[in-house]
Amino acid sequence: MYRGGFPVLPFTGMRAGRPAPTGEQALSAARRDLELHACHNLAPALSLGPVVADRLTLSTACLLALLHDRPVADYVRNLAEVTPVRAELTVLLTTDPELCHARLCHRATSRRFGEAPPTAARLADLYEQAATAWTETTGLPVLRHPCTAEPDLDLLTAACLGQLRAASPRTARILEEPPHAPAPPSPRRLGP
Repeated sequence: MYRGGFPVLPFTGMRAGRPAPTGEQALSAARRDLELHACHNLAPALSLGPVVADRLTLSTACLLALLHDRPVADYVRNLAEVTPVRAELTVLLTTDPELCHARLCHRATSRRFGEAPPTAARLADLYEQAATAWTETTGLPVLRHPCTAEPDLDLLTAACLGQLRAASPRTARILEEPPHAPAPPSPRRLGP
């Protein structure tokens, strides 16, 4: 289906917890979603330097496995073939689902698909399986890191930067360069 020249994919519905009519249609929609994301979002961003992105291949594989009851490793292997969206480093936050649920209970917005405790626990298990399958399939690292308290964020940031520096000389150079900030405005005089 097309609207305004752009395809309307069933993958949007899957993100909301509505499975596609068949697992094959779901996989096809997910691959197309990743291809479009790579073309229209990642490629332009990567031309400017390193990119930190969310909701890529592993979360897509987990969603498909949850909705269509197939091994997550099958989806990981298939989606890994979409090479333009292969991350140099994937981070898997290993926060306990019960802690996540407790935090989400205080959120003002309504609960989303995947946030109910049984579904969240299933997704946490799928993410662990997907992370292992990703490394086995691609040879690329997955950094598993807890994120339960604010100091964990500093440790996570340091670990990510260390991994990115080690992974690519180009990335290391960009990460070491000072940011190009505009020069501060010249002092202004108030009055004579």
